Amino acid sequence: MLGTGKAGVDTIRAVLGGELSLEEGLDALTVAPDADAALAQAVAAAVDRLFQAGWQPAELHRVVARLGDPVQAQVVADAAKAYLARFADVDPRWRGQAEELPRGTVRADRIKRNDATLGLLLELRRLPRIEALVPPPGTVAATRYQGADNRILERVRALLAKAESTDFPAEAEAFSAKAQELIAKHSIESVLTAVPEAAPLARRVGVDHPYESEKAALLDAVARANHCHTVWSPELAFSTVFGFDADIDAVELLYTSLLVQANRAMARDEPAKGKARIKAFRRSFLVAYAHRIGERLESTTRHEIERHTDLLPVLRSRDLKVQEALTRAFPRTVKARGSRVDSLEGWESGRAAADEAKLG
Repeated sequence: MLGTGKAGVDTIRAVLGGELSLEEGLDALTVAPDADAALAQAVAAAVDRLFQAGWQPAELHRVVARLGDPVQAQVVADAAKAYLARFADVDPRWRGQAEELPRGTVRADRIKRNDATLGLLLELRRLPRIEALVPPPGTVAATRYQGADNRILERVRALLAKAESTDFPAEAEAFSAKAQELIAKHSIESVLTAVPEAAPLARRVGVDHPYESEKAALLDAVARANHCHTVWSPELAFSTVFGFDADIDAVELLYTSLLVQANRAMARDEPAKGKARIKAFRRSFLVAYAHRIGERLESTTRHEIERHTDLLPVLRSRDLKVQEALTRAFPRTVKARGSRVDSLEGWESGRAAADEAKLG
C-alpha cells in the first residue's frame, strides 16, 4: 500500500524497483499530489549520480536524445542546467557543455511529461559508470587541459568554413589540403615544445545515428592521421579519442567539418528513388569516404613528418604513451567489423567526394 503523504516518491521507487509497471506507475502518479515534485527530485538525483559517475552534460543529453523522445531530452537538459547552478567553481569544459544544451522549448501537458519523465528514470538507471574525463562540479581537481593554440584553431576553422561553403571541388580541395597541412605543422610544433612529462588525455566525441559505424570509422581515420587512437562505444553514442591535447582538438574540429562536407556531397549525389538503394548508397558512400579521407590525411601528415625525421623517436614514444593510455582505460576491446559495400555507385561517389573534401 502506497503512503498518502509521499505517494509520488513511493510510486517512483516501486516502478524503478520493478514492483509496478510503467503504466501502473503513471496511473498512480496522475492522482498523487506530490507527483511533480517527486519526479523532479528523482531526475535531479539520477543526474547527480551520473555526473559523479563520469558522464558529461553533452554526452548524457545525446544518449537520451537518441531514444527519440524530445520531452525526455529536454528534461535532461533542464536538469543539467539546474545542476550547474548549484556550483560556483566548475570546469570550463563542463560549464560550456551545460550552457549549450537547448533551453526549455519543448511543450507537453502534465500527463505526457510525467510519462516521459518516468520512462526517462528507467533509462537513466541503466546507464553505467564511465571514466571521468572532465572533473564534475563540486570536485576539487586540477585540470591538465591546455588545448591547441587558439590562433591555430581559428585559422583552421576559417579554412574549413571556406571549404564547406564553396561549390567548386578544386577550391574545396585546396582549402582542405591547407587545413591539414596547418594541423600537421602545429602538431610537429607541439612536439618540439612539449613538456617531457606531458601525458596523453582522452575526450569523448559523439557519434550519432544513422550510419554510426561508418561515422565512427571516419573519426578513427582522422584520429590515426593525427597521432590519436579511438575506441567506439556504440551503445553509448560516442567514441573515446586518446591523444595529446592539440592533436585531439584538431581531430574533433576536422571530423566535424568532414562530416558536414560528406552529408552535403551524399545528398547531392544519391539516387532519386528506392529506399533500399538509397540506404546502400549512403552506407557505401561513407565507407569509401572514410577510407579515402584516411589516405589523404596520412599522406599530408607523412609529408610533414619527413621534414622532421629527427623527431621520429619522439613521435614513436608519444604514440606508445597514447596506446598505453587507451589500454588502461579499455583493457578489453574488440576490433569492429568493416561495413559491407553494397553499392558501387555509392563507393565511387564517396571516394570522389573525399577527393573534393577540404581538409582545412
